[in-house]
Amino acid sequence: MTEPVRLSKLMAERGLCSRREADAYIERGWVYVDGQKIDVLGTRVDPACEITLSGQAKSAQQQRVTLLLHKPVGYVSGQPEPGYQPAVTLIRRDTQWREGGGPHFSPAMLKGLAPAGRLDIDSTGLLVLTQDGRVARQLIGDDSDIEKEYLVRVEGRLAEDGLKLLNHGLALDGKALRPARVTWQNEDQLKFILKEGKKRQIRRMCELVGLRVVGLKRVRIGRVSLGRLPLGQWRVLREDEGF
Repeated sequence: MTEPVRLSKLMAERGLCSRREADAYIERGWVYVDGQKIDVLGTRVDPACEITLSGQAKSAQQQRVTLLLHKPVGYVSGQPEPGYQPAVTLIRRDTQWREGGGPHFSPAMLKGLAPAGRLDIDSTGLLVLTQDGRVARQLIGDDSDIEKEYLVRVEGRLAEDGLKLLNHGLALDGKALRPARVTWQNEDQLKFILKEGKKRQIRRMCELVGLRVVGLKRVRIGRVSLGRLPLGQWRVLREDEGF
């Protein structure tokens, strides 16, 4: 017999929403399992059950925004550090990129807005901030397979077989890294395409093969590119875009 699982956990695993959002929807009576309304937190269900969301839940999801920010150096992507500001402080009316289209800034955009992935304080480029648990899970969930592309300026002398090791063969914190795609762009710049994001991963990878990173810029996450978004400005992810 199949062991029942928590409904909120199953909803998150299916990508319907985050676990926190699932609990909120259940409390409001917005979740149906095999046609029956479920409004008791902690309810366990058959893993093979059919889950549907009410119109109110779908409407709430449509109102959640995902923002794309061109983060400058000196801002932290997540929790603020002493003397530094979090990147979310750049989400203001005067920093919205007018050419980006989409709805204009409103204070409601800041409620529950959180970075979906990290970008180091001394790195620049594309940072995603979202109110939507589905987007966060897609980008940073344990099973995420989304590519992230970086342009990396380096100094130093590359070790023999260094490029081969950067592509596959290095380990950090005692754990082997997933295969990457690393190529030279010019004599002092590498392009990295990764499907994981350990803390300061690219800088640490380069150190292992004799290189020092002097500039790092993320230019793409999945199918969404930084494009012409100016440094320090942001725009709304459009309905026709997806990672």
